[in-house]
Amino acid sequence: MAVIHHVALKPAKLELLTSWLPSQPWYFGGAGEPELAKAGGFRLDDPQGEVGIEFMVVTDTSGTRPTAYLVPLTYRGAPLDGAEHALVGTMEHGVLGRRWAYDGCHDPVLVAQLLALIEGRVQAQDQNTSDTPDREVTRSYTGDSPAATDFTATAVDGQEVTELSAPHGPALRLHRILRPAPDNTPVLPLEATGHVAGAWQIPDGTRARGLFVVLRNGGQAASVGPS
Repeated sequence: MAVIHHVALKPAKLELLTSWLPSQPWYFGGAGEPELAKAGGFRLDDPQGEVGIEFMVVTDTSGTRPTAYLVPLTYRGAPLDGAEHALVGTMEHGVLGRRWAYDGCHDPVLVAQLLALIEGRVQAQDQNTSDTPDREVTRSYTGDSPAATDFTATAVDGQEVTELSAPHGPALRLHRILRPAPDNTPVLPLEATGHVAGAWQIPDGTRARGLFVVLRNGGQAASVGPS
């Protein structure tokens, strides 16, 4: 299990994201810089213990209405070859030293562990506490064989999603802009075979719930209950 170090980061994660978010095609903020607050998320463990994996939810209140963003991040002790375009920034960690933070959609370690989560082979971990599962994160997988692992390293950004595809058809769709599900019960699209859903805090202090990730490859629509 990854160990969470409660130490200062320079710059802090929200400072990095304040500079990085406006450059993304799915950013929906106002004319000024984002006004960000951490609203939720979870972690996954790297089996090799080298890469930090975090799915962070941040809320931006700079626009006409608050917007929640899902930002998958990886933290590495050295640059990731070929991923210069996905670099969010570098930070100084009080214990681990310099860390390179990447948009995790372009990091094969995050993608592999996300698929493992969808299939139920690993558990989502609490964002702030070591060795503690996050029970608010739910997942499903209805395929009769392991999901494809050969997703392309190039993630295609849309207005609200980032999609990764595999040569034989499956696609991972990460919802960059999060929308609360009616009655907090997300409904999968018809072609979905798997999902990850989670919860986050909205500015009025209540909890919202919605889809984070959908694995698309045929199937039937279904309400998403606890995994």
